[in-house]
Amino acid sequence: MKVLFWGTPDFAVESLKALLSSKHQVVGVITQPDKPKGRGQKVQPTPVKEEALKHGLLVYQPEKIKNNPEVVDFIKNLNPDISVVVAYGKILPEEVINIPKYKTINVHASLLPKYRGAAPIHRAIMDGEEETGVCIMEIVKELDAGDIYRCKKVKIEPNDDIITLHDKLAKEGAKLLIEVLDDIEEGRVEKTPQDSTKATYAKPIEKEEAKINWEKPAKDIYNQIRALKVWPKAYSNFRDQQVKILDAEVVECPKAVKPGEVVKSNDKEGIIVATKEGCILIKTLQFPNSKPISSQEAVRGYKIKEGEVFE
Repeated sequence: MKVLFWGTPDFAVESLKALLSSKHQVVGVITQPDKPKGRGQKVQPTPVKEEALKHGLLVYQPEKIKNNPEVVDFIKNLNPDISVVVAYGKILPEEVINIPKYKTINVHASLLPKYRGAAPIHRAIMDGEEETGVCIMEIVKELDAGDIYRCKKVKIEPNDDIITLHDKLAKEGAKLLIEVLDDIEEGRVEKTPQDSTKATYAKPIEKEEAKINWEKPAKDIYNQIRALKVWPKAYSNFRDQQVKILDAEVVECPKAVKPGEVVKSNDKEGIIVATKEGCILIKTLQFPNSKPISSQEAVRGYKIKEGEVFE
């Protein structure tokens, strides 16, 4: 089939690679406009654009999709059999969704109807889920509410974080996408309507969610740390500074103290902080204007003592 691919971040690159290795033909790629990134604010192409250009694909980066006749003309001129959307970043209007013969399908990183919306991977980790997955669904006007072609379950391991789970789901989604496209082309696919009464929503992550509340149980704080490892990064106030906590582990408390208090600090075990229930062993942290360091390095370099408090 002739496929028009819509995608922007790293998550979408796996699906684009899979398409390029399949029997299907990618006739064009639509991705978000280039944006400035990093400290130097240098304009950089999206990960999908970078991959597409490696293979000489036609790339289109419209500023807006809705009420844009140029986008409609672009799609009609390509005459794709189907559009595939993987983390494009904008909601597509019906006039765009319905152009291809087989309309438009989406690779979504959750077991729908759970975690519809923008941040399904983050929310699944933060909620302490032990299982998530990917679904291929048909795009409709309502957000992530279309009929499902197929889903694949993925276990969330206790040591998974946003990076490892993201990569697992991207790979599984790419494989599932090709299977579904093959089925659609050969006319052997069936769609299943979603049960909207069971729908939950994964709203976008906000910066304010990064602040650690030590009055919560250790397992909840651990889930927060691993879910927000890339952005915005969980943090706590310590010595009047915002200290980011990038990696941690739930451990038993050696003694009963108030939440946020350092109950153990040495250059062998590192820093252990009390919570409402259980303790957190900080493994990697980052002080302002400094690179990430191990807990043991922090003990030696910053002379962190038992009894000090993370707030």
